[in-house]
Amino acid sequence: MRAVAFSKSLPASDPQALIDIEVDKPDPGPRDLLVKVEAVSVNPVDTKQRLGGDPQGGPRILGFDAAGTVEAVGADVTLFKAGDAVYYAGTVNRPGTNSEFHLVDERIVGRKPASLDFPEAAAMPLTSITAYELLFERIGVARGAGIDTRSLLVIGGAGGVGSMAIQLARALTGLTVIATASRPESEKWCRDLGAHHIVNHTEPLAPQLAALGFPHVDIVLGLTGTMGHWDTIGDIIAPQGRIGVIDGMATVDISKIRGKSASLHFELMFVRPRFETLDMIGQHNLLNEVADLVDAGTVRTTLTNVLRPISAETLRQAHGLVESSRTIGKVVVAR
Repeated sequence: MRAVAFSKSLPASDPQALIDIEVDKPDPGPRDLLVKVEAVSVNPVDTKQRLGGDPQGGPRILGFDAAGTVEAVGADVTLFKAGDAVYYAGTVNRPGTNSEFHLVDERIVGRKPASLDFPEAAAMPLTSITAYELLFERIGVARGAGIDTRSLLVIGGAGGVGSMAIQLARALTGLTVIATASRPESEKWCRDLGAHHIVNHTEPLAPQLAALGFPHVDIVLGLTGTMGHWDTIGDIIAPQGRIGVIDGMATVDISKIRGKSASLHFELMFVRPRFETLDMIGQHNLLNEVADLVDAGTVRTTLTNVLRPISAETLRQAHGLVESSRTIGKVVVAR
C-alpha cells in the first residue's frame, strides 16, 4: 500500500523531508480497526517529530489525525463494523495515518460526524481530545450553563487546540472565554467561535485584561509559546487558579504560582493509548460526544485549508504551512 514517511530529519522545503513509499497492508490485531484513510490533518506534533532527529530502524510513517472508513476489524472488536465512517487521532507508538490503510485501536476511535465530510472531520480529533481532556479531566471545569462561571484565558485562540477549547468552553460550560489573537483575521476567527473577549498576545497581557475587568484570570490555557508567556502567566493567574499547558517547557521559576497556590496541569492526549490506561475508552466516548455536538450545530469543524492528494509533496507543503505559525484552524490533506 502507499504511504508517506520520513527517513532523515530535514526542513519541509527539502524534497527528501517526506518521501512516498510502498509498505505491506497491515492485518488488524484483536481490538484493531483497519481503516481506509480518506483524509489526514497536520498538527505541530507531526512537524516536531519530523524535525526531532532521524528515525531509528528505517523510514517512519507520520500522521495522527485521520478520517476514513473501516475496512476490517479484529476478532475482539465490539464498537465498530466494516463500512463504518470514523475519525480519530492515533498514537505515537504505532505507524502513523499518512498511509492508504491504517491500524488503530477501537477504544480511541469515534464515529465520524454525519454532517461533516472526511476532510472536515479529519481536522478535529487530536485538537478536540486535547482541549476536552485539558478542560474537563485535567483542570476539572464543571459542566453546565451557570455552574462554573470562572474566567478562562486561551493563549493561542486561533490555533487548532485553541479553536476547540473556545468552542467546548462555550458549548458545555458557563466560563467567560478570553482568547488571544494578534491579527484581524485571527481575532475574527476567535470571535466567530464564541470568545467573549480578545487580547493581543504580542502586547502585554496584564493591562489588556485589566481594561476588560479581569485583573486576574481563574484559568489559563498555555497552548503556544508558554515559555515566553510564563512570567506573565504568574502575574495574571488568580489565587488558587489553574494553569493548563500542552507545549514543551524547560526549567521554569514556579515561585509566583506557588505563592498563589495555583496548580499546573499538563496534557498529552497520547497518554491513554500509549500506556493503554484503564480509561482508554474515554477517547472513544468524548469523540462521539463531539460528533453529537457537531451534528447538533453546536460545534463546528476547524478546517480552513484542504490540500490534495495524500502524497509526500502535498504533505511537505502542509508541514511548511503549520511550521509558519500563521495558520488559523487546521490544514488537512485528503485523497
